[in-house]
Parts: sequence; structure tokens; C-alpha cells
Amino acid sequence: MKIQNKQFGEIEYNEDSIFKFKDGIIGFEELSNFILITEKESYFSWLTSVEQPEIIFPLFPIELLNEDAKKENDLEPFGIVKLDKNPANITINLKAPVYINYDAKIGFQKISESEELPLDFPLFVNN
Repeated sequence: MKIQNKQFGEIEYNEDSIFKFKDGIIGFEELSNFILITEKESYFSWLTSVEQPEIIFPLFPIELLNEDAKKENDLEPFGIVKLDKNPANITINLKAPVYINYDAKIGFQKISESEELPLDFPLFVNN
């Protein structure tokens, strides 16, 4: 199977590489099938819609920012990244992480009730 988008060009994938998001992603609830593109030598992954391949969510593993956010119950937490040309403006959404279970091939997004978790956490610190 193949999809195509501007960022990655033609992408080949098979049925068992699809992650099912029963409720979609907030704002994109109609999309439920995604593939996860991971590049070697990068911490970023790209959650790409199979139904609408131009819809791509950059993800960053939250455990790299917070060791307490380690994988639980086979769910790995990721923050959706808001990209910007200026690295100082790149932020990660810790308020509504995306959870992925690699074995079950499922994922979901959940809004945290914690007041401490920011919607726009700076990914890079200015020195």
C-alpha cells in the first residue's frame, strides 16, 4: 500500500503498520488510521494519516523531557510538536499527549487534568 505527501513523498506501508486511533486526534476526530514514520538519528516521529496523508503530526517522546513519564502498560507517551522556523519558538504539547501501544497497534490522545502540564512547553532552551 502507498500514500504520498509533500513532506515524505511516496510512502510504502503495510496493513500491520497502521495504528488505530478510535477517537482520532483532537480536531481530527474523523481520522482513525495512522502510520508512524521514524527517522534514524532523530528523536522526532511523524504520525501520518492514511486517510489524508497531508495531515502529519510531529511527535516527541515525553520521557526524554520527564523521566517520570516513562512507558506504562505498554503505552508510550508523545507530545505533539508545534514547529517553527526559529528553534526558540518550537513547543511541545504536554497537556494532551498522544499514547501509542506498539504491540496492539493502537493509539489515543488524552487531555490531562493536571494544571502543571503546559500546552506550549518550549522544546529548546535559549542560553
